[in-house]
Amino acid sequence: MNVRTGLERLQRAARHRVRDVWLASGPPLRPTRRAWRFDVLVALTIGTATVYYGVDNADNVVVREIAPGVERVMTRPNGPGGMAFMVTLAFIASGALVLRRRCPLAVLCVVTAATLATPQSVLRLTFYAFVIAVYSAAVYSPYRAATLAALPVSVLLVSASGNPVTPIVPNEYIALLILVPMAVASVGLRTWKLRTDEGHTRLTALEREQAEALRRAVEHERARIARELHDVVTHNVSVMIIQAGAARQILRTSPGQAGEALLAVEAGGRAAMTELRHVMGLLTMADESEVTGVDGSVAVPAPQPGLNQLETLVGRVRDTGLPVELTVTGRLCPLPPGVELAAYRVVQEALTNTVKHATGAIAAVTVEYGPDRLRVEITDTGGHTSAGAAAGNGRGLIGLRERLAVYDGTLITGRRLTGGYRVEALIPLEAP
Repeated sequence: MNVRTGLERLQRAARHRVRDVWLASGPPLRPTRRAWRFDVLVALTIGTATVYYGVDNADNVVVREIAPGVERVMTRPNGPGGMAFMVTLAFIASGALVLRRRCPLAVLCVVTAATLATPQSVLRLTFYAFVIAVYSAAVYSPYRAATLAALPVSVLLVSASGNPVTPIVPNEYIALLILVPMAVASVGLRTWKLRTDEGHTRLTALEREQAEALRRAVEHERARIARELHDVVTHNVSVMIIQAGAARQILRTSPGQAGEALLAVEAGGRAAMTELRHVMGLLTMADESEVTGVDGSVAVPAPQPGLNQLETLVGRVRDTGLPVELTVTGRLCPLPPGVELAAYRVVQEALTNTVKHATGAIAAVTVEYGPDRLRVEITDTGGHTSAGAAAGNGRGLIGLRERLAVYDGTLITGRRLTGGYRVEALIPLEAP
């Protein structure tokens, strides 16, 4: 049974290989107008020269010395019929060269047939067209396997049909036919080397530009994160100042209320110290300006959003037409404002991407409070990109990763096996 299975597999593999021979290894070449004009010029040049050769050599008798003291008389096609035959062969062989880029294998077959039909005494009628057809098939044919099989067959057929003692090409042209291909090959190699060097230089410059753009994006994102964390800390300190002032005013009249105010100051101070530990090391933008109120005093910035505002965020997304399910599990506990802000931004960015790139999907947001970490997961079932949505540049995900890195968190993104997209953030929590 195993032997039969192995044989069947070998037979299937052989059939596939035979079938692949006739499959194109690349798209067919679409010549430009300049290439078409060049091919037409080549066909006209070869056709004019060979037709003139056929007309000029009709009814001629050629005597060639094939060895010292040995001559051979070669008669060429004569009469009106012979001239018409030679002109027809020259026209077919040279005219086919117009399609040498678009249909190189077909041109090779046509020119090979015309060369085989050419009498040995006038093989120059189609020989030059045959050389160009062989070159075109080797360079332009997308059927690489079929071309590798057809080229040696054509060359062998034409070689076998000739007379070994009667040269097709005159001796005075031998040096020309050797030097011209060498010159063309040298120019081609030089051009290829120059283009390769230019491409390498361009690729290196592009890589440097991309690396610089990524570095600038990271710096700007870190600066933005620093500003947001700065707002959180400033909010806590401002609240502490207000609570401390209120406690000072009611310390004598209402000691109990003053104690509560001082407890609020202590809690705000602890939260501010936690945020300061995370914000250290991040650089803010040099052109930041101080936020001031209308009367010139320092304005208390609005607190940044947290997990308690997820329901509001989900409601706004639902209003856009995207069904969103919010699930909160685990034992809820107070978190540092920076951690809540990071988790909120993850949900906000993921739902925004879902609205733009997964129209018609169903989204789910899960917030899991663990004993030592906070897990936030956003998934969708997949959809289509909304009209007018611009392609993303990846900076949103870069910003989320940088934001979570401040708290030693990680971001996991990718497509789901069942369809759609998944974003998961894991943020470690400090022990109380």
